[in-house]
Amino acid sequence: MKVTQASGTRKRAIARATLRQGTGKITINGVDLQNVTPEFVRLKIMEPLALAKDVAGKCDVAVLVQGGGIIGQADAVRLAIARALSEQSPKLKELFLKYDRHLIVADVRQRESRKPNTHGNARGKVQKSYR
Repeated sequence: MKVTQASGTRKRAIARATLRQGTGKITINGVDLQNVTPEFVRLKIMEPLALAKDVAGKCDVAVLVQGGGIIGQADAVRLAIARALSEQSPKLKELFLKYDRHLIVADVRQRESRKPNTHGNARGKVQKSYR
């Protein structure tokens, strides 16, 4: 098995995953996957690993993630792991695309930037009274 690197992004979060031959150990920023909280984030990250049990059990996954919030980071990690696994086995790419397209294809939507003279956010305006 060759060493595989892949990256994933979501909003402001960027994740880089490295797959090496090993025993199935998964770390995110040096923390074991079982210690990641909240639980729904851990489950979201485990989706591609659950779909590719045979390949994932034979390799160690190390992910470095920075930027963004909890959900953005979770989606970026999920995407990076799925892309790295699909490089190992082309059949997995088809499986991931059938299961959920966002396991392979990044969601490119970004937060809308704040405009001048708006009330707090991108499109908010000061309330106007006619009488």
